[in-house]
Amino acid sequence: MRWDHLRLVPDGGEAAPLIERGAVARTFDTPEFRGMTFYEVRAKSVINRVPEASRVPFEWTINPYRGCSHACVYCFARKTHEYLDFDSGADFDSRIVVKVNAAERVRAELAAPRWRGEHIAMGTNVDCYQRAEGRYRLMPGILAALRDARNPFSILTKGSLILRDLPLLLEAAERTRVSAAVSVGFVDEELWRLVEPGTPAPRKRLEVCATLNEAGIGCAVLMGPVLPYLTDSPAQLDAAVRRIAEAGATSVTALPLHLRPGAREWFLAWLRRHRPELVVPYARLYGGRSYASKEYQDRVTGMVRELAAKYGMVRRPPPAAHRGVPPREEGPRQLTLL
Repeated sequence: MRWDHLRLVPDGGEAAPLIERGAVARTFDTPEFRGMTFYEVRAKSVINRVPEASRVPFEWTINPYRGCSHACVYCFARKTHEYLDFDSGADFDSRIVVKVNAAERVRAELAAPRWRGEHIAMGTNVDCYQRAEGRYRLMPGILAALRDARNPFSILTKGSLILRDLPLLLEAAERTRVSAAVSVGFVDEELWRLVEPGTPAPRKRLEVCATLNEAGIGCAVLMGPVLPYLTDSPAQLDAAVRRIAEAGATSVTALPLHLRPGAREWFLAWLRRHRPELVVPYARLYGGRSYASKEYQDRVTGMVRELAAKYGMVRRPPPAAHRGVPPREEGPRQLTLL
């Protein structure tokens, strides 16, 4: 199984369940966590190698959480929850696994002789700045470990909580390459409330982008996903790219919706409830595949490139927070394919 590398493996090396028997399950009565359960586990490893079959251009990730309270109806990571014996729908949104020892494990793994200081991407499976981070505060310890090891890293997020850790990001950027990206696929706030109910509003995410860039942390925008027939009209794409340019993003990359198993069923169920007239067009466009037709993908990405040029966005290196760290000539490419 390609997710076996995420198992909690006991010291003896024998097979173990993905959620250990000693996991502590907690619920909280505060409004932001009502209806959610958190499973606190002690992971054996936190820096994970990306499966070889993956289409992403990075090799290592850190995911301190599994499951995500952002509850995006299209989230490609939903299928991974099934390996925890949870479902990829409501359980993914409300049953969150918390690796409470993530910071100490990262520090230990970065110090291991076999570690070669390779780039680490965060926020590439589920968001490391989802609401749970406000309570568990795992990211400050992780960032401090990366800073102290001078290990390059990037963060992709839909959360605004990343600004809490801006001082740590700036300290790390004085020692190594640090980049960020926010995910903003569209700026329609009515649709946002329906398909991304647990996230900050698109305008708030673009404010995060602007703040990071002004502070010296290069921040791009992943315009993902672009939702066929919902956010892909010329006017909608123009509005989104214009706002992204105004936020000062270092680059913008369009990512049309892909519907892997797990995400596909949940999203299509949402589509039948809210936009039933689009069920047949989606079936034609995807034809049972995870990805829309190449023609469609090329058309959307081409339009976004043209709009980026229209609004003066050229692919430029992110600002360096310290003169001792050379800027990366290609910007944060590691965040463009997720």
